[in-house]
Amino acid sequence: MKIKKYLVAALAAAFTFTAQADEGMWLLQLLKQQNSIDLMKKQGLKLEADDIYNPNGVSLKDAVGIFGGGCTGEIISPEGLILTNHHCGYSSIQQHSSVEHDYLTDGFWAMSRAEELPTPGLKFRFVHRIVDITDLVNAKIKAGEVDETHAMTRPFLNKLAKEELEKSDLKGKPGIEPLALPFYAGNKYYLIYYKVYSDIRMVAAPPSSVGKFGGETDNWMWPRHTGDFSMFRIYADKNGEPAEYSADNVPLKTPKYLSISIKGLDEGDYAMIMGFPGSTERYLTAGEVRQMMTAQSQAMIDMRTVYLNVLKKYMAESDKIRIQYANKFAGSSNYWKNSIGMNKAIVDNNVLGTKAEQEKKFAQFAAGKAEYEGVVGKIDAIVEKVTPIMRQYMYIAEGLSRTIEFGCPPAIMDKLKEAIETKNDSLLEASKKQLEKAFDNIYNKDYDKEVDRAIAKAMLPALAKALAPEELPAFYQTIQEEYKGDYAAYVDDMYDNSILSSRESLDKFLKKPSKKAIERDPATNYSRTKLAKLNEVAKKLGEAEEGIDLLHKAYVRGLNEMKLPVPSYPDANFTIRLTYGNVKSYNPKDGVHYKFFTTTDGILEKEDPENPEFVVPAKLKELIQKKDFGRYAMADGTMPVCFLTTNDITGGNSGSPVIDGEGNLIGCAFDGNWESLSGDINFDNNLQRCIALDIRYMLFILDKLGGCQHLINEMNIVE
Repeated sequence: MKIKKYLVAALAAAFTFTAQADEGMWLLQLLKQQNSIDLMKKQGLKLEADDIYNPNGVSLKDAVGIFGGGCTGEIISPEGLILTNHHCGYSSIQQHSSVEHDYLTDGFWAMSRAEELPTPGLKFRFVHRIVDITDLVNAKIKAGEVDETHAMTRPFLNKLAKEELEKSDLKGKPGIEPLALPFYAGNKYYLIYYKVYSDIRMVAAPPSSVGKFGGETDNWMWPRHTGDFSMFRIYADKNGEPAEYSADNVPLKTPKYLSISIKGLDEGDYAMIMGFPGSTERYLTAGEVRQMMTAQSQAMIDMRTVYLNVLKKYMAESDKIRIQYANKFAGSSNYWKNSIGMNKAIVDNNVLGTKAEQEKKFAQFAAGKAEYEGVVGKIDAIVEKVTPIMRQYMYIAEGLSRTIEFGCPPAIMDKLKEAIETKNDSLLEASKKQLEKAFDNIYNKDYDKEVDRAIAKAMLPALAKALAPEELPAFYQTIQEEYKGDYAAYVDDMYDNSILSSRESLDKFLKKPSKKAIERDPATNYSRTKLAKLNEVAKKLGEAEEGIDLLHKAYVRGLNEMKLPVPSYPDANFTIRLTYGNVKSYNPKDGVHYKFFTTTDGILEKEDPENPEFVVPAKLKELIQKKDFGRYAMADGTMPVCFLTTNDITGGNSGSPVIDGEGNLIGCAFDGNWESLSGDINFDNNLQRCIALDIRYMLFILDKLGGCQHLINEMNIVE
């Protein structure tokens, strides 16, 4: 099929226009083509395009990377020191915590390099190179090597990325990983080479009473008083190349790091954020937004409410369980509350009306254009078919797969049966080892069987209320027929009498494995029927969605063409982006004004010793009361904590640097505001705000609470 290059032409054009600078997650590689630098300079930028992104030299881009699996981090010293959010480092802090060394509660401060803690599994990725491969992909489509739909899929793009790496000068270089992705719904393609470091060590983390102050109550809310930061360090081999952990590794000498400004902020100051926003859906139709509300967000709200209520109970009763489940609770509750806020904001901000108006304008633009006319109607026809299937899938996935950890892998059990039937000793031994590994994966240090049992007892009846009987996995019939509808009895039988119920049960089975034991095993039957239903629904979903990707490709191309000469940005896909705007207050509703910053006064105002979300450490309280803020205080002697900007961010931007017009670090982004949680779908310039930690509060905590002057000495502080 011939691919028209409307979008390519649009991106390459020179623009002279007036636009609202706040909206947009812009691609660094297109800043010059889209004339963004001129707009940024009008907002207050003092840098040139090459200072931000220089494909042939060092730039700000080289001080920012992917922290772990879903956050952003920035380099703040020439010794590879990483700054990110406390909630981004939370899983690592939890990984190192125990009842004896409760770093979640007490915080962690490495007083020397020797005390920095190796963190297995944690990685930091720098963007090494970005290559436009649009012409290459289109050539393969034209040659019939791949069709348009499959050109957007992971298998094809992963294979292409590996092939291109093999042909490049980066072949064989340490730590290089290629990733090819579609942008603009498949109208553009880029290949990104990452340089990945895997020896990352924990350096500093405030106590959760600072790093998570306000807890779920304040999550997504303003005003905020949360010291949401943690620090890690990149280690490399003696040549500065990525290497697995070794005592011989040394801190990475980074080619670029961010200087830190403590000059202070004023309303209207320029602010830009570079980071890795995870996912947005700005190009959805109104029908797709309704589907998101009813089939996806509502499932997450309903099922996670049940899950989180169980965890709250058990975590409150035991420090051991609190530490074990801290990261699971935080990850689940974050998007539970986000889903609640998003559904509310979609209604409050009339997102459906805005989308309907956009579709009306598009219909006028598309009239008489064969590739665009009727596209929205075709998308919505598919959405209507997909929605009930999507709802079923999401409820089962949220109710079972993302909450209950216990089970017995049917694929391994089938291999064991085959080995027993065929008397294949080598297959039998290999399958036994796989089953032991599956057992160890369940019974890890962050698992408690009784908590999981309680979750299952709550989730199974909750899911039964949400779906029709025919939509449920087949084990629900077993519960009705063999357990007389008693969910608790079914769960107890599975958790007490399964092959994987305990190490003793597993050893007994492995000593004398039998087909009969496998066929009777309640956990195997549960897992088998759960997966069978998920696979069945997933297949229906794929069939119902057939053709929607190409329709979206045309719709996005048409919308971007309709906007010309105003440039467009692609939806977020966890690739490096830039957003620019200003420090700014806002008015959430009539008669209410929120100023753009908070101070430590608000910490004492919120303090509640009876509520674990609002406990203030005694030392911090004393420092605040004495106003012992050192050089980090504002001119009037008060201590800033958080501030607001108009930057366009989303999940994945957590930990991103907030940078001033001169390229200095002024804050660390960590949240969005409640009133604009529909922003992933439709940006609202009046309400959308990024909540950031003021860098001065981070330095104050690091210095006065943590006693880490040696870390501050590493940094370049601009006063």
